Amino acid sequence: SAGGLLLQACAVIAGDDPAKMARLPDTEGMKNEIIIQRSHRFPYDQCYRAAGAKFVEIGDGKRCHEWQLEAAFSDKTAAVAYLFSPGLSKMALSLDKVTEIAHSKGVPVIVDAASMLPPRENLSKYHKLGADLVIHSGGKGIRGPQGTGILSGKKELIQAAYANAAPHQFLGRSAKVAKEEIVGLLTALNNFVNEDEQVENSKFRNKSQKVVDAFSETPGLDAAVKHDNVDYLTPVSSLFFNDEWDGPKAGDIVQRLEEGDTPIFIKNPFDPDELIFDPLNVDDEEVDVVIKKIRESMD
Repeated sequence: SAGGLLLQACAVIAGDDPAKMARLPDTEGMKNEIIIQRSHRFPYDQCYRAAGAKFVEIGDGKRCHEWQLEAAFSDKTAAVAYLFSPGLSKMALSLDKVTEIAHSKGVPVIVDAASMLPPRENLSKYHKLGADLVIHSGGKGIRGPQGTGILSGKKELIQAAYANAAPHQFLGRSAKVAKEEIVGLLTALNNFVNEDEQVENSKFRNKSQKVVDAFSETPGLDAAVKHDNVDYLTPVSSLFFNDEWDGPKAGDIVQRLEEGDTPIFIKNPFDPDELIFDPLNVDDEEVDVVIKKIRESMD
């Protein structure tokens, strides 16, 4: 999906104009500014800058106001970038408000939703909210080839992205995928959209509940299953270390798990005192291993 970010930037800056496309990443004299909320800055946005985009940051990283977005537009504005990622929902203007303001200025909105599947409704949700281009990872929740992604959106922008991409000899050629990867992605996508999401979530919930049950009586630990389709896209286990906890810090537990003889990677993305177990890539037998290793890392 990183290649999709590059193609988004190529499409909104150079369009399908061969003269502009051939100059990228030299964007001098072009509309090359991409407005982005400070809370949406993240390492992968370098893919936008690789196409010659210049960021105009708004907000303070914790919140953003409509007037700040309104004031950021100029005759150099090419697009507004929007990031969807767990944990950001309360730190930024909503997508529908951003698209409303941007479209009133005649400016497209490009969305990175690489990690937002499942739920499957997200394949179309962001377009319904006004997004002009959306990138989803072909790996992650779809579980297709890891080097693939799906770029969807307005016809003219998709055509522009394609013009900048392989097989054409422009900047986006570096983002091409192999033919067998395309077949793999289409197969995975077909399986994904036809899978029963309720059944899938039930399996995730059962695995997550097993972890919660294993630690529900542990002093100083609040264990719960969380699932809200926003910050917790599928049922996950939350282990929160409260004031009564007298063991190692959550970060130390994470490090011990990663460095153990059976490396286990558990997230603590939102709160330094919380661990999140995501069962997406864990089978039933492995849940028992995870529980055992977490318990050992707490000693």
